[in-house]
Amino acid sequence: MAPRSLRKKSKEPPPKRVEVAKSVLLPDRTKLARLERAPDLGPKILFFSGGTALRETSKKLIRYTHNSTHIITPFDSGGSSAKLREAFNMPAIGDVRNRLMALSDQDNPGNQAVFELFAHRLPTKEDNSRLKTRLENMAKGNNRLVRAIGDPMRKIIRTYLYGFLQHMPDDFNLSGASIGNLVLTAGYLENRRHFDPVIYLFSKLVNVRGLVRPVINQHMHLAGELEDGRVIVGQHLLTGKAAEPIDSPIKRVYLTNSLTKPEKVRPPIRAKVRDLIEQAEMICYPIGSFYSSIIANLLPKGVGAAVAANPSPKLFIPNTGEDPEALGMTVADQVRRLLETLREDDPRLRGQDLLHYVLIDSTNPGYQGGLDAESLEKLGVRVIDCPMTNKKSTPHLDPGLLVQVLLSLT
Repeated sequence: MAPRSLRKKSKEPPPKRVEVAKSVLLPDRTKLARLERAPDLGPKILFFSGGTALRETSKKLIRYTHNSTHIITPFDSGGSSAKLREAFNMPAIGDVRNRLMALSDQDNPGNQAVFELFAHRLPTKEDNSRLKTRLENMAKGNNRLVRAIGDPMRKIIRTYLYGFLQHMPDDFNLSGASIGNLVLTAGYLENRRHFDPVIYLFSKLVNVRGLVRPVINQHMHLAGELEDGRVIVGQHLLTGKAAEPIDSPIKRVYLTNSLTKPEKVRPPIRAKVRDLIEQAEMICYPIGSFYSSIIANLLPKGVGAAVAANPSPKLFIPNTGEDPEALGMTVADQVRRLLETLREDDPRLRGQDLLHYVLIDSTNPGYQGGLDAESLEKLGVRVIDCPMTNKKSTPHLDPGLLVQVLLSLT
């Protein structure tokens, strides 16, 4: 379907009739009302995602389904995550924490206290001895944020804070540390360096309405080779947030074991991650930093094969607004790169088994590199053009409208 030329803006855009597997109305108000009445029975939508871009969307999603799956990148190499990774030789936990909190039951008043504690960061302008004292007081319960949390959650958090203090190297720098990351790190270390047990525990305690898993449970980094021949190692250096944006397009990204010797590796996904991909009722490559959030999730061995083995609908939702990682790329270029990455498992994988639809709102002016529906159709994908933007959200997609369209297509 070619992009629309004009549509009047309104507070709530009118639905748009499109052709997918059958003629549907987007958003489908009848289906949404049914899902809202029974979100426990909602569809299993699987997202390959990073931490922040899908946060508000996730908060809206749980209104309609409690069965979404979120495969998260554990390759963040900046800020407090870098300190934890270096000290404990572990994957990054921050994006997993972020998604757990976004999916937790927002109607439970006790969860707000957990949100505040997990989002709290230690000061950046105090010496380390005073920061350690602050953390010790939290472990003892002598802190208003900890006291605000009810039992048994408070006891569990205090236990993990004590655990972190016991594991913490003497020279560990606590400046700016995220309390939520420290708690989850302690849980990871005390569960034989596995994330699943501690994720499961906190999911139950704060009523997470979905499933969150890192794509791999290994200590690795993201490397990017630029068109000008340079190699940049470390996710935080590719995003344009912690460093100057890249000034040459990315030629390829890959995983490496080392920040100093960036040799390519392809670790396999675990059987349980493969099963989650194969059993999803919809697979979504959503908004988010194109390489560090979306493509990074597709790099481990087995992802492409698992996606191809699932006959359910697969959608790509390109970013609106500027994405420094997608320098020089059109939406069609992004689709080509996505398919190339998935085919690393097997070049014979067919494009129609890996991606079916590209979801756009052609009235939104923010698509970097522009929209070319004809080029997208030539790649074997169908364009679904529907209202996902309002005056307040432009140039970004409105999370509520995006969720309504996604649920309507399941």
